Amino acid sequence: MIPEIDMTIQNVKLSNQPTKTYAIVGDKIVGMIDDVEAIRQAIYLTLSVERYDYLIYSWSYGVELKELIGKNIAFAYPEIKRRIIEALIQDDRILDVDDFTFRREEESVLVNFTVHTIYGDLLEEMGVMN
Repeated sequence: MIPEIDMTIQNVKLSNQPTKTYAIVGDKIVGMIDDVEAIRQAIYLTLSVERYDYLIYSWSYGVELKELIGKNIAFAYPEIKRRIIEALIQDDRILDVDDFTFRREEESVLVNFTVHTIYGDLLEEMGVMN
């Protein structure tokens, strides 16, 4: 005879965890940040890591932009947009990413976009080598 165990969960409350993290400036930790500044730093770090290049990060962390270098602009712009969105929505604090604008410079493309978070909207900018 196999014993039966009641595995139902009762009276469990889910709560949001604080977003407090270390403030990183350059290669130094300079204190603690929370909420808007923490998500802004998370966006910067996520878009600074090439996905699949570093074993220390999970395969869902980072952005895939390296293979777009040298590609035709007509192909690269929508791919950059798609890949930035895909990278950022992995974070539960990010609700949506939109309003992309692209500006071609000599050796790169400057991308501006809006990140809608649980703390409000953030205007972000990043450069992508072409």
